Parts: sequence; structure tokens; C-alpha cells
Amino acid sequence: MNIDPRHLTQLSMIVESGSFQTAADRLGLSQPALSRNIRSLEQRIGAPVFDRSARKAMPTDLGLRLAQSGLTIRVAEEQAQSYSQLASTGAAGELRIGAPPIIAGQFLTDHIAQFVSDRPDCKLELRVGLVHELRTMLERAQIDLVIGPRGLTESIADSVFVPLVDDRVGILCREGHSLLKKAKVTARDFEAQSWVAHSRGSMLRRQTEGALIAMGLEQIHITIETDSIRSVLEIVASTDLISTMPRETTRPYLSKRLRFVDFDHPQFHRPIGAIRRKTAPANAIVDAFLKLLVP
Repeated sequence: MNIDPRHLTQLSMIVESGSFQTAADRLGLSQPALSRNIRSLEQRIGAPVFDRSARKAMPTDLGLRLAQSGLTIRVAEEQAQSYSQLASTGAAGELRIGAPPIIAGQFLTDHIAQFVSDRPDCKLELRVGLVHELRTMLERAQIDLVIGPRGLTESIADSVFVPLVDDRVGILCREGHSLLKKAKVTARDFEAQSWVAHSRGSMLRRQTEGALIAMGLEQIHITIETDSIRSVLEIVASTDLISTMPRETTRPYLSKRLRFVDFDHPQFHRPIGAIRRKTAPANAIVDAFLKLLVP
């Protein structure tokens, strides 16, 4: 037996309203049309849903049960409509973001906190990984958006880059380090230093090595290698080892223990932005997050 769910919702409206005419007005139907639909429902189930001997629309026991089912359908439809309206404006839905460790810190979390605070019906997933991991996740549509360096787009054919911060890589050392006492730091000064290197799979490591080679330094003394940004900061702050970090995204972690050396190189340019796929379906919640990042 197939029952038209519209007839159940109309039945629930009649029971709720107490009369066919009031229910018809609320439904935007004529009273005769509503009566025909209810008769069709009764023919389908083979039993009356209203006591026709009563002056008012009094449901039978069966009619009352079916009206409850109709109410459930109405509530579900209203909830779905409300959620769809919120989702169409980016006020509801799920947002999946990927970011390298340093960007996933305070640089991004402040924006995330504001976003979910303003949109309590949104769910947000933050995935942290190295650039090659983020690239794979974006290509496989496991995330909607990457907040990361522009270099990530080089291997993603259909990517779009929205610039956020014109960041640069800097040479990081502890407060009081001998490099900070030099009137002018040159590339050769880094040869005598011991380094904390980022993991080989990181774009920051590749960018650092490319810049050092361009300076004429083909080899540096690496004492520690790690994929932990927190470890880099703590080790550099408490030893004479140096490392490289993005200047703007590292700024919240500098405190009084860490300083960037007054030194720059053209290959230290590292723009940070939002990266998404051109072919990805339209997503209002992604657009809403981008508006927060790029007012």
C-alpha cells in the first residue's frame, strides 16, 4: 500500500486546525480540493480517518495515528527547509580545511573560532599535514580548502589561489644570539651555524635549501631534523641552533625568547593564501569562510 505523504501532512494540518476550511487556508488549497485528498486517502487505506457524524473534524483512532505520522513528515520538511536555507547562505553545513602545522596554529585558529562562534550550525574539520599530504587530500576532495603557501598550487592543475598574507621566510634564532650582534649579516655567516632542519617532505625545507643554494651555500651543518614546529621553536629558543620559519605566521609565537635575523633573500618570498579546486562544486560555507579571511 502506497500512501501519498502529502495526504498525511494535510491530515495532520486538519487535526491541528480543527476544521477543513482553516486547514485549507493554511495549506493554500481550496476546501473542496482538501476534502477530495482526504477521501482519496480513506479509499487508499480502506477506512475512514474522520467521524463524519460529528459537527467538527473529529479524527478516528486510525486518523489520529496517521495524523501523527503526517506531523512527523511536516516537522522533518520544515527542518530540512530551514537547514537548506542556512546552508545556502553559508550559515550551516560542514567545512573541511587543511593547513601546514605553523599555519594551523594561532594564525588560523583565531579565524576558525570566530567563524564557528558566528555560525553555531556549522561543523568544521581542521586537518593538519605537510604540503604533499594536503595536496593529496585536496585532489581527492577529502578537504574543501587549504590554507597554505602558494607553491602548493604548482602541482594541482585546477587550483585557485586567493592571497591572504604576503609572507616571507626568515632566519630564526634565540634572543642574544651572536648573529644579532653583527652589524651586517651575510650568507657566509650561516655556514658556521648549526641548524634545526624541517622534515625533508616539507615545502619549507625545500624552499630553505633552494634559497641557501642560491646564496652559494651548498651545505649547512644540520644538528637536528624534525617535523614538529613546536620542537623547532623550543629548541631554537634554548640553544644556539638556528632555523627558518615563515615570519608572519610565526609572529604569534616569538615572545621574548626568539628573534628573526635581519637578513632577506628573493627566494624567501612565501605568499600564504586559500587554495581550492576550480572544479569543486559550489559551496556557500567555503565562500563564507573566505569572506572572513578576506574582508
